[in-house]
Amino acid sequence: MTFSSALPALDPPGFLQLAGHPVRWRLLEELSVSDRAVRELTDLVGMPQNLLSYHLAKLRDGQLVSARRSSADRRDTYYSIRLDGIGQRLAATGAAIHASLRLRTEAPVTPIKPGRKVLFACTGNSARSQMAEALLRARSGGAVAAFSAGSAPKALHPNAVRVMRDVHGLDLTNQHAKHLDTFAGERFDRVISLCDKVREVCPAFPGEPQMIHWSLANPATGESDAATYPLFVETAAELNVRIAALIAQLAEPDPEQT
Repeated sequence: MTFSSALPALDPPGFLQLAGHPVRWRLLEELSVSDRAVRELTDLVGMPQNLLSYHLAKLRDGQLVSARRSSADRRDTYYSIRLDGIGQRLAATGAAIHASLRLRTEAPVTPIKPGRKVLFACTGNSARSQMAEALLRARSGGAVAAFSAGSAPKALHPNAVRVMRDVHGLDLTNQHAKHLDTFAGERFDRVISLCDKVREVCPAFPGEPQMIHWSLANPATGESDAATYPLFVETAAELNVRIAALIAQLAEPDPEQT
């Protein structure tokens, strides 16, 4: 009796073909650190813009990245990595080879080094940065000292309070807007800008913290609270995904200590 080891030919999962290209893999690496404008990616990757745009379009069509027109300069487009989508595709890719290779999509719990500090910045410090501060503090179990501030502070938006309470079980009623100058001279591990405008005016902080940009649309569009409530829900959900990834990064050892 003879046994054949031949298996039916299977095409690699689309995720591998899409992400496995060296240029697209490099783009995903850069976007895993921070949202980037096309002009920044052109400089980082060292490739003509027309060719870079081709690869970005491939990643966008494959739902591995998303794009949003800059609110600071409408000529710029910011690209963001879609961590949730990539996680799902990685899990499916492993399972396509063998059921035992299905990857866990939830991040393992890793202790965070004491003393980590993160500052979230946006223009008004009334919505996005306040929600990010509350989510990071809660999701890290208080292990990360989270703060937020704005370049032109204004009153906390009612929908930020409602969404944090109704959807995430967090209380923002005692929070208040603060100016970025409040934290002048303080040291942070990360300074994360959440709107395109504040990125351009964010001051320098001592110790050269890692500067990260998350290009998020402002859910406070000026419409009624009832109309914008779903936008706040979407913004909080995206922040939740990004903050889970941030916590995993903060749990990694410092490069100079490895």
